[in-house]
Amino acid sequence: MAIESDSEKVGIVGLGSVGLPLAILFARAGVPLVLLEKDSGRRSSIERRVSPLAHLGDEQVRELGDAVVCGEASALAACTAVIICVPTPLDDQRRPDLRVVEAAAREVAEHVPLGSLVVLESTTWPGTTREVLGGIFEGKGVELAYSPERVDPGRDVGGRLGGDVPKLVGGLTALGTERATGLYARAFETVVPVSSTEVAEAAKLVENVHRAVNIALVGELKVAFDAMGIDIWEVLDAASTKPFGFTRFDPGPGMGGHCLPIDPFYLAWAAKRAGAGARFVELSGEINRAMPSFVASKVRLALGSRGIEVGGARVLLIGVAYKAGVDIVEESPAFPLASELRQDGARITYHDPLVPMCELGESRPFDMEQLDEADVAVVLVAQPGVDLSLLEGAGLLVVDTRAALRGALGGDPRYFPA
Repeated sequence: MAIESDSEKVGIVGLGSVGLPLAILFARAGVPLVLLEKDSGRRSSIERRVSPLAHLGDEQVRELGDAVVCGEASALAACTAVIICVPTPLDDQRRPDLRVVEAAAREVAEHVPLGSLVVLESTTWPGTTREVLGGIFEGKGVELAYSPERVDPGRDVGGRLGGDVPKLVGGLTALGTERATGLYARAFETVVPVSSTEVAEAAKLVENVHRAVNIALVGELKVAFDAMGIDIWEVLDAASTKPFGFTRFDPGPGMGGHCLPIDPFYLAWAAKRAGAGARFVELSGEINRAMPSFVASKVRLALGSRGIEVGGARVLLIGVAYKAGVDIVEESPAFPLASELRQDGARITYHDPLVPMCELGESRPFDMEQLDEADVAVVLVAQPGVDLSLLEGAGLLVVDTRAALRGALGGDPRYFPA
């Protein structure tokens, strides 16, 4: 049974930063949708066509039109294809944790009709679709496929939501690949079929591990050049003049989000499981996890330049989302940084207009009154709408992890690049 008729419904399980944009793309293509979301708050927001994500506007969520939003998997009985877009975190031993995927797959298997197509989009280790989903759907008479998500929250150009990004698909069978290709061709400009689910799963890990390794490399170079008294940003500007053989990655306070801090560990785990090693990949994870401590050392250095003890110091974190333009705080380096400084006795506040509340408390206003109350401001993320030029006229110390104020404050004794 191919996905051809406009009357055939597609189910999407999980309406986070992957599932919700995907749903909007299918809605734009006129595909009838059943959208399953277990989080009642997020579900209620989407039912009212109000965006639960800072990087998506209400007008985009309204494009869902007549899509059915529900909290019970029984509604998937009306669907001929179901796409699973749920989190794949790490456990407390930094090993793959597929419990949410398994739970979602079991619910889908209980209700999806005979002859349906089920596609997993969640980032995972090669073999998951065949081994894990294959066992859950055994005897259910469905085709299984894998298609890695390639969303980039906060970088949507022209409202495309990734519809212009080529979509990889790989099925357990040739028919599964064919059907998944036809499904995604309705919402994406280019669909690229590959020979197996394992290739599609591995490609996703390679894409993200490539970024993670290069971010770790430039982070380590930042620490090394800092010890040499060399400006990493000027070095990168210089290296970027080479028109070949160099791809620029910029350093920051560490990695965050749903994928980059996690995927290297998925690949390393899968490599060990296969009897191989992934030492380079594992090392990149260690380096990236160490970056918040480097920033903490810069905060201590800045405070020490004025004779201020870290214990009792007032530290203002600017931006606690993992990157600009989003409200996503999963794995954000702001939290290990805050934890380390709090262990030293520092008093932590933060400002992030897209994250009004988090485990650090409530976002403070960003004005001269708040700046006057702080000893040091740490620029972690330059969120849209935050006027960082206020820091130029304030008297507090500035630790800048993004070179956001390098041009304005570079050389100023109260400015500390990190």
